[in-house]
Amino acid sequence: MSIMRWDPFEEVGTLRRAMDRLFDDFFSPVRRSTRELAARGLAAMEWEPAVEMYETDHEVVVRAEMPNIDPKSVDISVTSDAITLKGQTKSEEEQKDRNYYRRELRYGAFVRTLSLPTEVKSAEAKATYKDGVLEVKIPKSERVRPTSVKVQVAP
Repeated sequence: MSIMRWDPFEEVGTLRRAMDRLFDDFFSPVRRSTRELAARGLAAMEWEPAVEMYETDHEVVVRAEMPNIDPKSVDISVTSDAITLKGQTKSEEEQKDRNYYRRELRYGAFVRTLSLPTEVKSAEAKATYKDGVLEVKIPKSERVRPTSVKVQVAP
């Protein structure tokens, strides 16, 4: 029999992250514009690509899942403190002669803005697309790159 360690504060952290995500989604400009479209009787499908962001000593890397999206139709804008990905995927017409059990494929416009963890050189960003994944590499500003300091032994 093994003993499992339970940390109640971990559960509170999970709840807090879920609530933060809920409020971020509710108050984001994309959601407001979709509600405005719906109020005018227009249908709008929205979604956000899944992303991961990490940094190395010299750059910040943002990767986004974008299967079946033409990379030429994706608009990427990078500032010194944020990156925004915009694009759209065309919706397939629902076939009336099909008896759908599930429709989980996502269509429509997407906008995803992420705060960058450090100051970057936005003009030097480079993007590549391979196997449905968009990867953006943004060099860090010289001011925030780590520097090595040698220890000198005093005589």
